[in-house]
Amino acid sequence: MRYLEVVILLIDGVNEWIGRAVSWLTTFLVLLVSYDVFARYLLKRSSVAIQELEWHIFAVIFLLGSAYALRHDRHVRVDVLYSRLSYKGRAIIDLIGSIFLLIPFSILVVLSSKDFVINSFLIGEASPDPGGLPARYLLKATIPLGFLLLLLQGIALAINSILTLKGRGDV
Repeated sequence: MRYLEVVILLIDGVNEWIGRAVSWLTTFLVLLVSYDVFARYLLKRSSVAIQELEWHIFAVIFLLGSAYALRHDRHVRVDVLYSRLSYKGRAIIDLIGSIFLLIPFSILVVLSSKDFVINSFLIGEASPDPGGLPARYLLKATIPLGFLLLLLQGIALAINSILTLKGRGDV
């Protein structure tokens, strides 16, 4: 059982570090959008690269921050019943959801996005828009990376649920 607790702590540590690092991108995104609005409406200037950078940063925040949100139980959930359950009841729901939904879906996305990302790297994919950003393949690489982090956090959640059901409590 101690081995499982170490696995949870390692996965949580990785996603905690990445989540905190990625959270700084939200500040940068707010500043970038503010600049874009200022430039567009007051200076009457616009940039395709700035607009693309905004959605690129948002995608990175979403993809790499999802595991962090799951780790802290801040993801979207319809918890009409979940919030009323005991710790063991919640652990059962988390275990079933992780094993039958989260983990298989994450594996599916990681495996199915592999060729998509490799092809993007091989052709050196860039924005098709004039004035757009180069190296779009870097953004596409965050898809399998984000889902790999989510997969790992799903495994940690499943293990933690098993430990809770065995009476060990949250790690």
